[in-house]
Amino acid sequence: MSTKQNRRSFLAKSAMGTAALAAAPIVSTFGQGLIDAKERTPQASAPSDLRVTAVKFAYSGGGMFVKIETNQGLVGWGEAVDASVGTYYMAKNMSRRLINRSPLYPNVIARGIRQGSPFSGAQSGAFVATLTGIECALWDITGKALGLPIYQLMGGKFRDKCRVYCDTELYAARNPTPADYAKAARGAVDKGYTAIKFDLDLATDPNKYDRTNWTGSLAECERMVDAITAVRKEVGTHIDICCDMHGRYDAPTGRRVAKMMEPLNLMWLEEPIPADNIEVYKTITQETSTPICAGENLYLTYGFARPLAENALDIIMPDLQKCGGLGEGLRIASMADAYFTPFSPHMVGSFVGAMATAHVCAATPNFHILEWQTLSDTEQRWKDIVVYDKPFIEKGFLTVSDKPGIGVDINEEGLKKYAQRDVPFFA
Repeated sequence: MSTKQNRRSFLAKSAMGTAALAAAPIVSTFGQGLIDAKERTPQASAPSDLRVTAVKFAYSGGGMFVKIETNQGLVGWGEAVDASVGTYYMAKNMSRRLINRSPLYPNVIARGIRQGSPFSGAQSGAFVATLTGIECALWDITGKALGLPIYQLMGGKFRDKCRVYCDTELYAARNPTPADYAKAARGAVDKGYTAIKFDLDLATDPNKYDRTNWTGSLAECERMVDAITAVRKEVGTHIDICCDMHGRYDAPTGRRVAKMMEPLNLMWLEEPIPADNIEVYKTITQETSTPICAGENLYLTYGFARPLAENALDIIMPDLQKCGGLGEGLRIASMADAYFTPFSPHMVGSFVGAMATAHVCAATPNFHILEWQTLSDTEQRWKDIVVYDKPFIEKGFLTVSDKPGIGVDINEEGLKKYAQRDVPFFA
């Protein structure tokens, strides 16, 4: 008799035995959850026999996609962004450490790879971003092998859906006017978003001193405030507005803009200065009532220790597609919770990355809001590259998948249309 039949028989008999002590309607449901969980678990062999047989990579745009194959036919998907570009051979070198190992230890494997490479850049940047994609795929396989969504592996979910803010990506326009900002804001709100984000840094702003000067002129700062004033007037007082300076200004400019924005009641001002100097962030944060947010360019839990301990940031925004992975994201969020600091992840990946991040957000009590790119609503490629049978976003919320693993798969044929041509595709 098969393992599957033995387990079902045992659970069924347990249900019948208990039924003798309870009312008849309970008989049909007792133990059914365990039976269903067992049925969802692949039976080619026990999960303990699961082994990695291949790790493959593909690159598209600013991201890296990971495919982990196993001896049971299970496939895990992961994604990394930004610093992962051009890391194919680094990724292949990491992948050798997974072959013939059980993938059911994402924390152990990721930490082992990092600790085993102290002289290879394992503290931040390209190394950590590349490892992030692998770690994410390990979580996906683990969930699929055990028949559980990732949030369940992380201790359960505090919420069924995650609020997102719409990054309007108005930066694609050349020197947009305040009216352009207001129009973009109205479009996002009409789609059901209750929070929106605008970029304040414009390389083409004629008021800039020059392209390399980090000091914003008075006219440049006024241009920023005028644009967001138009947005606030258009959407009213109950829509949240975020502004991003992309770390492209110096401390006096960041301080000035934060103060000038105070009457507009922003949800946050993001990266007014580069992420490098925590001491300077601390002075800006403590001198303004405008909440200051940063973190997309910080790596690992260690990267957030000082900003949190020294009250240098009001809100943290790690990018879970490059900061170290989903397990690392949960650790960062937990540390932030101890400082009563909101956790608002940065997210510029595909819907695989968005949903993977959403699992961590669901499992985190101090989750605040998640980033969403408006081009993901309008550009067909974002739908082409994934397998998902529901709308991505509904009324400004992302519903967390209850399917095993991430709950979103990569459509290889769809992704191939947009793949980087000078590197191997899932090889």
